[in-house]
Amino acid sequence: MGDSDSKIRKTNAAPRRSLKRRLFQLWFRVSRPLTMGARAIVTDEKERVLLVRHTYLPGWTFPGGGVERHETAEECIRHELEEEAGIILTARPELFALYSNRAVFPGDHVALYLVAPGTYERHAWTPNREIAEARFFAPDALPQDITPGAARRLREVREGAQPDPEW
Repeated sequence: MGDSDSKIRKTNAAPRRSLKRRLFQLWFRVSRPLTMGARAIVTDEKERVLLVRHTYLPGWTFPGGGVERHETAEECIRHELEEEAGIILTARPELFALYSNRAVFPGDHVALYLVAPGTYERHAWTPNREIAEARFFAPDALPQDITPGAARRLREVREGAQPDPEW
């Protein structure tokens, strides 16, 4: 009887641990909200960089957006590139760095991917409600109103500098 009692206790303990873990995870999500975004530096065969200009924000920046629930950062960047610039990835993008973007929101983070020539196809794209323009710029002819974060990221990539943890 002692042996069967211990088996019963063990089987009853598992649901309790699971419930405790679920409650802790719920508390953690509520008490420490986190948001995640993904952006990409896409370059072409002439070493030009793709930038987009939003309809609702000033300046030029990299294509990208917020990672949705049940979506990976890579899945996010894949669909954002297609929606914002007609870029269809044919290979996995390279994760360059992960940044804190607490100036926008205390728990915000941005994953930055690198997309090299030969790892994507360009499809027809037209401006839409979100993106007014999407085009490639030579490194020495970047627009005057490139966002400060995008300018810093380009310097990090081009100079091989250690990424700053802040966007």
